[in-house]
Amino acid sequence: MSEKKLKFALVGCGRIAKRHSELLGNNQIEGACLSAVCDIVEEKAASIGAKFSVPAFTDMHEMMRKVDADVVVILTESGKHAEHVVALAPYGKHVVVEKPMALTLDDADAMISACAGYGAKLFVVKQNRFNVPIVKARQALEEGRFGKLVMGTVRVRWCRTQAYYDQAPWRGTWALDGGVLSNQASHHVDMLEWMMGEVDSVFSMNTTALAKIEAEDTAVVVVRFKNGALGVIEATTASRPIDLEGSVSILGEGGTVEIGGFAMNQMKVWKFVEPRADDEEVMGRYSVNPPNVYGFGHHAYYEHVVHCILHDKRPLVDGLAGRNSVKLLTAIYESAETRREIQLQFSPKSSRLGVR
Repeated sequence: MSEKKLKFALVGCGRIAKRHSELLGNNQIEGACLSAVCDIVEEKAASIGAKFSVPAFTDMHEMMRKVDADVVVILTESGKHAEHVVALAPYGKHVVVEKPMALTLDDADAMISACAGYGAKLFVVKQNRFNVPIVKARQALEEGRFGKLVMGTVRVRWCRTQAYYDQAPWRGTWALDGGVLSNQASHHVDMLEWMMGEVDSVFSMNTTALAKIEAEDTAVVVVRFKNGALGVIEATTASRPIDLEGSVSILGEGGTVEIGGFAMNQMKVWKFVEPRADDEEVMGRYSVNPPNVYGFGHHAYYEHVVHCILHDKRPLVDGLAGRNSVKLLTAIYESAETRREIQLQFSPKSSRLGVR
């Protein structure tokens, strides 16, 4: 790898910034370092800046003018991602944006266009694609071991109390966040589509069971894929009193894989009709036990970002791939509002996600 260290500047110093700043600020990513942080709340920026001895700003434009940065990382409210990416694109720096990349397709398109116009790569954070058991399952899929896909299921059973939502006024709002599907389960929605293939239609039922928020805290979605397989998304933040699981199951004519734990991190089932010699080792070798729901994927994700920039490679999850997730989420919310099955080739009319 090149001796060059890419300098990363963070915009947004909320909850998720802790994970990003620790990796970059503690030099845990080869070829990367933290150069500056920014948040409109001065105390938040100052706290992270002081911890890692980097400049802290309350104005992102001032930061970009004064600090040497190769990459800007957008960690602000989901509904403001597009505004911030488009505003910063003229600086010509590569962009990493947390999930979901946007809440509307128009915003996603604006982000893609802005970055392309200024020659910047756009990376969407989907760190779970880099989880060790997920990588192994994807390898089996690409090798054709599943054969004809039959069903895919993701389950998010997490605990988010009212105190979590009360941390910031934007949480759980339609304009800036959405509910469990667009926030906590967005990685899992992406994972289901990535594993099972292009989606044909969705039917969703949502409810707000325990949290006092605008959007849903509990949802069930039935998915029909273009290859004929079916899927189920089960998502809630109303698990009590603790996080239970974040899992994905893939069933095909040639075998079954289930990855569980609370961050899609533990290989629970690995069975194929035509076994291989190394299958017996998979259960032990491809399971990890992370300390929280973020898992260990961010480390591998940032290594991927550095590699793509230094070697001019296409990101695994670029703007177009991120847009696919936005499109699927929008269709799911459209279904919940209209109480009918929604084909993915549609124009949203009733979805409230991202509407201001």
